[in-house]
Amino acid sequence: MTRSILARSLLSPLLACAAALPLPGRAEPLPQWELGVGVTAFRLPDYRGSDESRNYLYPFPYVVYRGERVRVDRQGARAVLFESTRAEIDFSASGTLPVDSSKNHARQGMPDLDPTIEAGPQLNFSLARDRERDYRLDLRMPVRAVVATNLRHARQAGYTFYPHLNLMLRPEFLGGKWNVGFQTGPLFASREYHQYFYGVEQQFATAQRPAYEAKGGYSGALALASLTRRIGKLYVGGFVRYDSLRGAAFENSPLLRRDHSVMMGVAVAYVLTESERQVEVGDVAP
Repeated sequence: MTRSILARSLLSPLLACAAALPLPGRAEPLPQWELGVGVTAFRLPDYRGSDESRNYLYPFPYVVYRGERVRVDRQGARAVLFESTRAEIDFSASGTLPVDSSKNHARQGMPDLDPTIEAGPQLNFSLARDRERDYRLDLRMPVRAVVATNLRHARQAGYTFYPHLNLMLRPEFLGGKWNVGFQTGPLFASREYHQYFYGVEQQFATAQRPAYEAKGGYSGALALASLTRRIGKLYVGGFVRYDSLRGAAFENSPLLRRDHSVMMGVAVAYVLTESERQVEVGDVAP
């Protein structure tokens, strides 16, 4: 269950196909809520900077709710705390999957990494929008507290800050039927967060893996592209993400085996039922 929840939060850009709303410039009536089932397949490195990757296949519940303040949509599950024509404050979440250290060469002999859950407020600014051309450019600035937990025990694992540009559009050359998303920005994290993933305590040091104390600060940058579409009651989508860790505060960690990585995945969801009540998405879900 934990992995399924984290998989959905990790792939929220991809799972626009599990909540594919029209772009903000085009007000369209859609059901206030939708329920269904889906499946996602993706490939991720064990952790950012690992030189080993895994393939994952997970079912997930498809849930969309287009409320005035509480929303589950293409941006994930969140509570909108403040909203105006240009700015919005909401509550966002993300996470990472667990790592079995016995299956990762760099972490052999070290404790496993529990999955992490990240949650906190997010400030969004609308930088540009065009209702006729159907696009929107936002600056998003989420600040999240991180907890590492396997549901039997938990520990505080620092904080993250990810200011990034987010572009949503429906290109005419794709017939205006595909939702295209791009986002890019730098990552920053506290010392505790970097230490959790990249620190090596003295008791786990070896000749090939010296002890290392991580520092807080710059945590690399990422660029992500997603493509989604609704066809009848079916949502389909895919994403590609590129991570760069060049110049990161932990670049000297022996656990950082690669200064870049590529992640990708696909998802399909089918709507089983939906509400009779409809809402204007252009007004309700920016």
